[in-house]
Order: sequence, then C-alpha cells, then structure tokens
Amino acid sequence: MEWEVVIGIENHVQLTTESKIFSGSPIKFGAEPNTQASPVDLALPGVLPVMNKMAVDRAIRFGLAVGGKIAPQSIFARKNYFYPDLPKGYQISQFEDPVVQGGSLTFGYEKDGKFVTKTVNLTRAHLEEDAGKSLHEDYHGMSGIDLNRAGTPLLEIVSEPEIRSAAEAVAYCKALHGLVMWLGVCDGNMQEGSFRCDINVSVRPKGATEFGTRCEIKNLNSFRFIEEAVHVEVRRQIELIEDGGSVVQATRLYDPDKKETRQMRSKEDAQDYRYFPDPDLPPLAISEDWISRVKADMPELPGVMRTRFIEEYALPEYDALVLTSSKAMALYFEAVVAKAGKENAKAAANWLMGDVSSTLNRENTDIGAAPVKPEQLAAMLKRIADGTISNKIAKEIFGAMWEANSADENLVDAIIDAKGLKQISDTGALEAIVNDVLAANEKSVEQYRAGKEAAINALIGQAMKASKGKANPAQLTELLKKKLAG
Repeated sequence: MEWEVVIGIENHVQLTTESKIFSGSPIKFGAEPNTQASPVDLALPGVLPVMNKMAVDRAIRFGLAVGGKIAPQSIFARKNYFYPDLPKGYQISQFEDPVVQGGSLTFGYEKDGKFVTKTVNLTRAHLEEDAGKSLHEDYHGMSGIDLNRAGTPLLEIVSEPEIRSAAEAVAYCKALHGLVMWLGVCDGNMQEGSFRCDINVSVRPKGATEFGTRCEIKNLNSFRFIEEAVHVEVRRQIELIEDGGSVVQATRLYDPDKKETRQMRSKEDAQDYRYFPDPDLPPLAISEDWISRVKADMPELPGVMRTRFIEEYALPEYDALVLTSSKAMALYFEAVVAKAGKENAKAAANWLMGDVSSTLNRENTDIGAAPVKPEQLAAMLKRIADGTISNKIAKEIFGAMWEANSADENLVDAIIDAKGLKQISDTGALEAIVNDVLAANEKSVEQYRAGKEAAINALIGQAMKASKGKANPAQLTELLKKKLAG
C-alpha cells in the first residue's frame, strides 16, 4: 500500500521584548535559576497580570507579514494543566479568539532534483506565556525547577495540515524561522529555545481524504532533528498499521541518539485543558490606528524583496529565494552589488550561495560577522570582470581575505600584488605556454584533431597548470583552438 504523510506544525516563537508578557520581570537567557520570576509570573495571591504592549506589536507585525487578519478584539484564556514547571497550574493563552487569524507562508525547496515552491496556509497565531523549565541533570537523581522562563512572551504559530514530507516540514520551518528573524520579532536562537517546533504527524492511504490519527512530536530545536523525527515517526506509524495495530493519539519525544520517538503522555484535546476566559485580563482591543502604526514601521518583506531581486538584478527565482532567506544575507548582497555594479549581480549571487556560504558553515559564523566585507567582495568581483584575475585565482584571494580579517577596501589589490596573482593576458606569454603544452601532449592533440573535442580539456588543464593558474581561461582556450585548427 502507498501511504501519504500529513503534517501540521506548531511553532513556539519567543518574542524580543525586554520584559515578560504580563509582568515587568526581565528576560535574560542563562541567568541564575529563579532570579527572574516575579510574584506576577508565579500568580501569587494579590497580584494581577498587565499586558505587554510590545508583545502585541510583534504579533501584529507577524500577522501583517503573512497576510493574516488582525483581530480587532482577542481574548485571553486560562489553559489548565499541571506540570512542576507551571507554577500557576494554568497557562495564560488564547483559544477562541487569537490575535492573528489565517495567513500563509510561501517557501522553496528541492524535490526530485528540481526547485519547487509551495504555499502553506496558517490557521492562527496567538499570544501566550511560556512555562518554566525542568532541569534533570546534576541533581543526584532528582529534578530541579527553574522558573526564569515562566511568563516569557510567546507567539504560537499554527499551520494547516498541508505539509506532505519531512523535506517540506524542514523548508517550512526554515522559512518561518527566517521570517520572524527578518521582522525582528524573535532572535531565532534554537539552542536557547527561542524558536521551537512541535510536529503533528499522521499517515493515511494514498488517495484517502480522511486524516489518520496524529501524534505530536514535542520541542524539536534543530532542523536536522525535525527531518529525522518525521522520518522516524512516519516509519513507526506505517509499520504499526501494516502489522495490524493502530496509532494512538499521543505526545511523543524524539531521541536523536537512539533515532526513535517515545511516548511522553497521551495527547490532550482542547476540552482536556478546560479553557475559560481569564477573569484578570480584559479583552485585547487592537485599533486600525495601532495596526497602521505597526505597518508603517515594517521592513521590506522577503517576498517583496525576492520579486525585486528578480526584476532589478535579473536573478533566477532560486537565487532570489536563497538570498532572501536571511535578512543579513539579502543586505550583504545588495551592499556588494552597490559597489560592484548591477552587471555583477549574478556573480555576487553565485559567490554568496557558493564559497561565502560554505565558508560561513565551515567556520560556524553568521554573515554579519564575516571577516570579508561586502566592499571587499565587490572589489574582487570587479577584478574578475576586468580580467585581472580568474575565478580560480579569486578563490585563493577570497581565502586570503578571510584569513586577513581586515577592513581595508584595497585588500584585494594588495593580495594580488603581494602574491603575484595577476592573470596572464599577454598574447605572447600565452602563446609560449600553449606551444609547450601542444608539443608535450601529442596524443591529446591527435585525439582532438580526430574529432574528440573533449580532448581539449586535458590541454587546457595542462596549460593552466603550466601558468600556475594565472592564464586567462578565455584567451587560452581561444588560442588553443586556433593552434589546433592550424
């Protein structure tokens, strides 16, 4: 039997406010345990929560970015459940009337060797407070409770169950992660829990319209774990059904060491949480003026910038999507093009998607902290374009610039001069190299003249080696063909 995977995703996004959602307590990751939890966060007798306006601003900003409806009035409710790290015995959240309703997210990814785009609709995005954290290490068999995180503002973003593979799930989460960072509503630090994913997975026979029984995989904090967890859970469910069993709705955890999901608890439904309106918080009223003020302060959105890159710089859709996956990358690209000229836009895109990105990954560095500045990369692209250096030599220069870690705008020329890397474009010098190569490689010459055109590649390689990579490739190839035809 062929199976179809059905995935819906809930992302918990910690908002970049200076204080908590209902109190003035600070938010600082890594602080000493239980030093940032106020009486309001703990719901001690006699205290009342007060809404943090900046958290609402960020929710509105997100809603506008995804084309959602901003509710003119939304309600806070108490979501009742009992965990050691939830001091109130309930979580203040939104249920029936979320602040953002609807919207969609478009993203691209590789499928069967092709680049494709997909749009996933969003159900809602609602404001809520985070819980504390249970600590299980270094307590001699016991657990500790750190309530610093209690009350941290969250925006929970819920997708429709329209995702159909692990690859789509990862691409969706990457796109959402990039968007919330682009908007400045979240710092995106997955290791610190600022951006967490709960993945709801079910399977059904291909062609079926009814959903299968879903299981939720909680608190995935890396894209690799998301991909692995989906594959593991899909395989588990299919094997269970094919062996005559049935999937039980449950909340599960993914163990990356054992490559398995294991049940954490039976999955609750909405009625299990006994939602009711929080009597201490009035409805959240959002006026059109408030929405207009937030809209006026919005940055250029990734989708808008993507279209502009395609139209203004004649970039392929794939390039534009990759470059706008990160605001820092997009701004770096534009800074390079501003110095190198629009005629070098495609070359700039190729370098950023290639050598620059691979070096950043290898060095575990963000592009904002890259030692090669945009104006330096632009200067190098100009030297490639005017024939001073080849693409091959440029790779050596890029490595030298990275190591130099200098802000000198003339660094490219200094490296070219110091290392003697200027490309050989003198016809006489190239002709001498070509003559030597042809004389030393009679077999390749005979093969080419016999009709095996690929044989010229070996001759080009030998000529480049003889010139220590400095020969102008275009001139060299033209000269070789001329000599071979003679």
